[in-house]
Amino acid sequence: MRALALYGTIGSLLVTALATAPAGGATGDAAKPPAPVAHRIEFGRCAAVEHLPSTVECGRLTVPLDYARPDGKKIHLTVSRIRATARGERQGALVFNPGGPGASSMEFPLYGGLPKWRRVARAYDFVGYAPRGVGRSAPLSCQNPKEFAKAPTDSRMHPDGAFKRRKRAAAREYARGCVRRAGAALPYYNSVNNARDLDMLRAALGERKLTFMGASYGTYFGAVYATLFPGHVRRMIFDSVVNPSPRKIWYQNNLDQDIAFERRWGDFLRWVARHNGQYHLGTTKKAVQHAYDKATGKLRRTPLNGKIGPGQLQSAFLKTGYNDAFWPMRAEALSAYLRGNPKPLIAQALPRATGVAEEENSNAVYTAVECNDAPWPHDWGTWNRDNTAVARIAPFETWDNAWMNLPCAYWPERQESASAELDAAVHRADHPAGGQGLADAAGHLARTQVDHLLHGRRGPLDVRTEPGALPPVLLLAAERDAATPYRGALELQRRLPGSSLVTENDAGTHGVAFNDNACANNYAEAYLLHGKVPGHRVYCAPRAEPVPGQQKMRAQHALPGK
Repeated sequence: MRALALYGTIGSLLVTALATAPAGGATGDAAKPPAPVAHRIEFGRCAAVEHLPSTVECGRLTVPLDYARPDGKKIHLTVSRIRATARGERQGALVFNPGGPGASSMEFPLYGGLPKWRRVARAYDFVGYAPRGVGRSAPLSCQNPKEFAKAPTDSRMHPDGAFKRRKRAAAREYARGCVRRAGAALPYYNSVNNARDLDMLRAALGERKLTFMGASYGTYFGAVYATLFPGHVRRMIFDSVVNPSPRKIWYQNNLDQDIAFERRWGDFLRWVARHNGQYHLGTTKKAVQHAYDKATGKLRRTPLNGKIGPGQLQSAFLKTGYNDAFWPMRAEALSAYLRGNPKPLIAQALPRATGVAEEENSNAVYTAVECNDAPWPHDWGTWNRDNTAVARIAPFETWDNAWMNLPCAYWPERQESASAELDAAVHRADHPAGGQGLADAAGHLARTQVDHLLHGRRGPLDVRTEPGALPPVLLLAAERDAATPYRGALELQRRLPGSSLVTENDAGTHGVAFNDNACANNYAEAYLLHGKVPGHRVYCAPRAEPVPGQQKMRAQHALPGK
């Protein structure tokens, strides 16, 4: 009887859904502003688990899991704040997102104490938050953290067939783990919902319009926000810009990233070669690469400390592509290891015993958001062909990047997730209030199936605004950035008329604003404090190269989830 009744419910809902289906995939569905009313956040003492000092206050933002069902399940996002230090100069709240997907900005309020941020901190409340899925904000997990952190692991620039088969099996199991652990909530971790959550946060802070700074992935869902809510924007800084073209999100963006990382890896190798007197790793790029390959082979045969294999080496040296402040310490560690002193490499590459759950959580959110945002190839032949071709010219990062994203090849389609949600609701239907959940799940499945029939696979939002719809926004980009290649900044500027682009010439550190380039810092500060934008495109000279033997780490934005 339950099956018959359910069939009748779905049938009637299908008719309704046909009459009310959105006009066009993600764009039509996303164009509606969030229906729920945001309640003001009540700030107080932060929970001990946040590890924040008493100067920071914390609160909770309630948002719908699914904005198409605003009265349905709610989730709660953690928020942090320090008030503007000069009340008479206060301009409002500055919300920051450091990227990922999967990164939190709960520590952002502390940035106001750093010298380069102090003038901005006089005028703005510094507001950080953990996006949906991150930290304590409806946390997402796909795998036992101990399994996720298992070490040592291997890394191969030119993997053979057996290695690829093992990685394919691991990716398939990881995707299944995401489905098992998140259940029906899994499809709602995506960039459009992140943008809607941001608008709820704006309203809950009492801000009529949003002042926002996003770095890396934060530029992408910030641009989604600008597309959905241009009238809600006051000022926005996009720092280290993701290419927002729908045909790039996210499969092609990752292939482009591989090529950019190879160029940046070459910058590091050449720098080490120029300082052979310090590091003794060779006087040419090829010689330094040979030294790195030698270390990789040595670690494959005998993992260091039982935990550092080729995978850990590659992960540690990948950071040279994000920030050239890593160059001296990584070169010293490689040199010392090959000369018989493993201590520096152990200090820099040994997996941490703490923070494992946070790393697994961050990776789970990264995977879910990127897999949910856009269609990915499901055919292994496509992945194998494309990554093999790119690896011929860019071997350093290509295959490790492919393995990180390969769960998306096995990701459930939206209608599969909706069907799983309905199955779960059927099993709950005998419980009190189970009938309403069953009807909601049936309706969601019907709408999803109709949307798929009418519009096919849903693509990413087409990020763009009409001339004059958006206040002037500021873009910053480093010309040799590996994580977000420079063409992405040019593409976003084209899609946001009236935007201004500041380029750090011949530099590659990921995260330009309030870092080590005074020229770029001045532009960012003038924009936030006075709304002043430079010309259509302006250029800054590169920051100084690192000095051999220099071991200090400069303050930097959180690295993306790689």
